[in-house]
Amino acid sequence: MDAGPLPLSVLELATVGSGQTTADALAATTRVARAADRLGFRRIWVAEHHNMPAVASTNPPVLIAHLAAVTERIRVGSGGVMLPNHAPLVVAEQFALLEALHPGRVDLGIGRAPGTDQQTALALRRDPAALSAEDFPQHLIDLLGLFGDPRVEGGLAERFRATPAAASVPQVVLLGSSGFSAQLAGHLGLPFAFAHHFGGANVLTAVGLYRDTFRPSPVLEQPYTIVTANALAADTEEEARRLALPGKLMRLAIRTNRLRPVPTLEEAERDPERAAAEEMSSNAVVGDPGTVVAQLRLLAADTRADELMLSASTHGVVERLRSLELVAASWGLSGVAHDR
Repeated sequence: MDAGPLPLSVLELATVGSGQTTADALAATTRVARAADRLGFRRIWVAEHHNMPAVASTNPPVLIAHLAAVTERIRVGSGGVMLPNHAPLVVAEQFALLEALHPGRVDLGIGRAPGTDQQTALALRRDPAALSAEDFPQHLIDLLGLFGDPRVEGGLAERFRATPAAASVPQVVLLGSSGFSAQLAGHLGLPFAFAHHFGGANVLTAVGLYRDTFRPSPVLEQPYTIVTANALAADTEEEARRLALPGKLMRLAIRTNRLRPVPTLEEAERDPERAAAEEMSSNAVVGDPGTVVAQLRLLAADTRADELMLSASTHGVVERLRSLELVAASWGLSGVAHDR
């Protein structure tokens, strides 16, 4: 571990709010990336989602290329690429190219969920037989082989390379919210990122399984765990809870399969489902900076996380930027700056 505070990172969905365009959402994500870079966050990841009115992040490699080009220090990656949607060779070529453009700054977070509904997954994969994730472990091993992992024998790496003359490779991280992904990450000696921001109740079990099954590898000598958290800070507790309402309505929309853009604060306050959204159970960390940081430190201690990755769920980018500023300052990150 580095000296200083536990590393913090950022998870971005490029959310599209009510009254916003895709271009607006991507411009907001660009501002978030630049702010995170200056504030001292370790990395920013963008997720892969498809056919969702509230998420503009459909193609992580394209967005990563843009964000890496407009930042200087921060690592940029996927949280994640849903490997069953893509051929391993395609993913390997994309991320090898990103690594060549931005050496030492690219992460390839890999997931096995579709990141969408079954019909969209079928449109992506073009074959009903491919809807299963049974081949995921082999595809992941093929991907590692394409990046030159010396443990991988046979498979795609016998005939193909991710890029003709690599000087470095992206860091591969396995994402998950279950014991399966945790154990696979452990067996392969990869870093593991647990999607706690989904509301997963089994975070302690999963990270425990990961550590118990971990085997040192050419890329990692000891387990490394990233735990995500839905976290929103504001100057006061009252303001934070008010700003969190659009995100609560979004989570309700996802749980009830009635997808929609993120409502504005004014729309959220008069939404007929406001009460249901506020009563819904959640592990989101919301409050003033002291409250948020205290709860994040507790999460880090309980999970023995090596790094926390924060996702702020609200409508406006100014509020998301302010949340990052407040958390960074209270956490003790270096390079605090303002971008409003």
